[in-house]
Amino acid sequence: MSAGFVLILLLALGALSWWMARSRAQALYAGRGSLKAMPNYHGWHMALWTLVPALVGWLAWNAAAPGMIHAAILADPAAAALPAMDMERNAIVNEAIGAARSGGFGAFRPESAALIDPVKAILARFGWIGTATTLILALAGGAYGYTRVRREFPARTRVERAVLGLLLAASLVAVLTTFGIIASLVFESVRFFGFVSPIDFLFGTNWNPDPFAPITPEIGKKLGAVPLFWGTLYIGAIIAMLVAVPLGLMSAIYLTQYATPQFRRWAKPTLEILAGVPTVVYGYFAALTVAPLVRDLAGAIGIANPTTESALAAGLVMGVMIIPFVSSMADDSIAAVPNAMRDGSLAMGATKSETIKRVMIPAALPGIVAGIMLAISRAIGETMIVYMAAGAAARLSANPFESMTTVTYQIARLLTGDGDFSHPSTLSAFALGLVLFGVTLALNIIALRVVRRFREAYE
Repeated sequence: MSAGFVLILLLALGALSWWMARSRAQALYAGRGSLKAMPNYHGWHMALWTLVPALVGWLAWNAAAPGMIHAAILADPAAAALPAMDMERNAIVNEAIGAARSGGFGAFRPESAALIDPVKAILARFGWIGTATTLILALAGGAYGYTRVRREFPARTRVERAVLGLLLAASLVAVLTTFGIIASLVFESVRFFGFVSPIDFLFGTNWNPDPFAPITPEIGKKLGAVPLFWGTLYIGAIIAMLVAVPLGLMSAIYLTQYATPQFRRWAKPTLEILAGVPTVVYGYFAALTVAPLVRDLAGAIGIANPTTESALAAGLVMGVMIIPFVSSMADDSIAAVPNAMRDGSLAMGATKSETIKRVMIPAALPGIVAGIMLAISRAIGETMIVYMAAGAAARLSANPFESMTTVTYQIARLLTGDGDFSHPSTLSAFALGLVLFGVTLALNIIALRVVRRFREAYE
């Protein structure tokens, strides 16, 4: 059974259970005080008992079914002729499962084609078992909920507690996801540092990973990440911010202090459209428009053999991309400054520009700093623009016309190749991700400290 069919069936059962419990509660209703909860709450109580156990059971079944299906296929007589090697045998079984689910397409090996019919039967059997289990749980939960429809039953309290639990679970999703990300990064990074010294990784200047090279004690000499850290900071935190901060801050000042309401009405949404442009489109723009212009500029000022891949091209486009992050936060922060502060400055004889520099900007500084830190975090995590405009060369250089690479580019390159995930070169991607996570966390902590300091000064 497809997931869509099961969900529609559960929703139909939930609606039916709500109607049944509500109708029975209405039959018991004899005026104010005759029921401890209104009929609608009895309906929702039964609907929750119908849906929640069924959904939990369905999710648990979907998590356990792949392993049971795999074991059932291997136990089938048709799988007796499969190779003894686990990796090759599992590849054939997975290919047969994909072909069975797609109607026979995708079986490129004779062994997989021979398994399609048995696999179809096994998938159908397990599908019916899962559907039947889900329906049994739904009917059992609904039956229990129906027996609770009584005059003295506090259905409203139970429903509100259930909703509170759902809200708590939803709020914990982000927390648990964060812990899961950190745990996966730390686990794989520990494996990496079992091969490579942290000193060689964090302070080495030679980056030349090879996922197919033999693992030797000297492999750490080829995995020095300093050029990647420098490229990330140079492109995302220096060049990009030199573009985004002045343009974003000046646009926010103009839109809040000088622009007419009519101009602001269409200019602010137009500026914020930049945040909705896909990064791959920025990558095209960087590679096809900005990079050739930067190359021609490099040739015009006398740089020999200029290339279209450069840190300057990627940084310029990245700066344009993050302008809305700086501008929107600064705009909202400046607009939130009390008018009494501005009017008091003007009443003391300060000009409008002096009021902006000495009153408005300092008072709005927490929001401005938060926007800048958010923009930096967004810039150092960018991949597509770097991939298409900056190049893959890991080098330590302050020349913006040279090609450079970043942490995110190397992570994508290492994890999308055919390398072995037990090789130090591939595992280095997780160590790079852990360092990038730490840098982003440090930036957020710095932003919070700055915001707290100036908020105390101006509140």
